[in-house]
Amino acid sequence: MTTDPILYSFRRCPYAMRARLALLVSGTTCALREVKLSAKPADMLEASPKGTVPVLVLPDGTVIDQSLDIMRWALERRDPENWLAREDTALIAANDGPFKHDLDRYKYPERHGTDAAVHRSNGLVFLRQLEERLNDNDQLCGPTRGLTDMAIMPFIRQFAATDPNWFAAQPLPRLQRWLDAHLASPLFTKTMLRLPPWQPGDDPIRFAEADC
Repeated sequence: MTTDPILYSFRRCPYAMRARLALLVSGTTCALREVKLSAKPADMLEASPKGTVPVLVLPDGTVIDQSLDIMRWALERRDPENWLAREDTALIAANDGPFKHDLDRYKYPERHGTDAAVHRSNGLVFLRQLEERLNDNDQLCGPTRGLTDMAIMPFIRQFAATDPNWFAAQPLPRLQRWLDAHLASPLFTKTMLRLPPWQPGDDPIRFAEADC
């Protein structure tokens, strides 16, 4: 039985992605359990009945089931790159609120009964704000990556991937370079470890030690 925290995650979920980024950079080893969203494990639902990832279960039974809370918990324990000093709560809230609303309706218009082009245009307003933020620095809150970059980047990745040709054609050179650099980083590569869905009885996958 593992004494590491247990992280229920889904590889492509941007909320789970940012939690994994913070856990990795902080050096927090955890037992990673990949979740199949159409067949969520009973152990995860018992820990967090809301049924969304990520969910972090600490060895003492404490459950943290909000991605930003997981990021802060990990970084408060160990923050080798000083990510917590570069947290813009207002910008993250704009990402998680209005931008995420438009992202979902741009990416999944059939599911929401929406006009994808309208929500793409709305999302572009936020992308332009990020482009402006990158005018003087390589990252959103200074010269080096921090919590704000890692909290927002997975959602920009998802938006860009919805129509890569359209995104590449936009006059957003600084944002495009910022995104490409993060996607090419060793940290992000390790974050995107491919695993089969976890089942009870599986051997633990110790995430921080994963060879990827």
